[in-house]
Amino acid sequence: MKAITVNTPEATMALGKALAPFLSPEDLILLDGDLGAGKTTFTKGLAAGLGIKCNVKSPTFTIIREYQDGRLPLYHMDAYRLDDGSGDELGLDEYFNGDGVNVVEWSKFVEDELPDNYLRIIFKRNDDQGDNSRTLTFDPHGAHFQKILSESIDLDDK
Repeated sequence: MKAITVNTPEATMALGKALAPFLSPEDLILLDGDLGAGKTTFTKGLAAGLGIKCNVKSPTFTIIREYQDGRLPLYHMDAYRLDDGSGDELGLDEYFNGDGVNVVEWSKFVEDELPDNYLRIIFKRNDDQGDNSRTLTFDPHGAHFQKILSESIDLDDK
């Protein structure tokens, strides 16, 4: 695991943007943390790094937002409202095995649907260090994500 503290939304976006070039189809990024911790801000940076030009919005009410105009499609999902275990009805496996990068916020609500390989990023607000201070902990599952974190992306420079 690797952790980094950021102090601005722009720094959070920069981390997402820095990760994007190393992502491939079927990659799964899980974003977990409190409301307002920066999950969608990170996804905006990731989308920019994929070359997606349109405005990325939180998928809280739509559950899934699709962005097709980048180097790879981006499937941004919010499982917060799926606490009844209805994730299997969304066909998540089709997204996870599809042609794009998958970002799932609030992954604990779809744990039973998750494949073995993913990158979980845990967002923690550091309210005692200022309104915008966050610690992001990167927890890779599988060799692909371990390689990205150990060799391909230097999070300490962001």
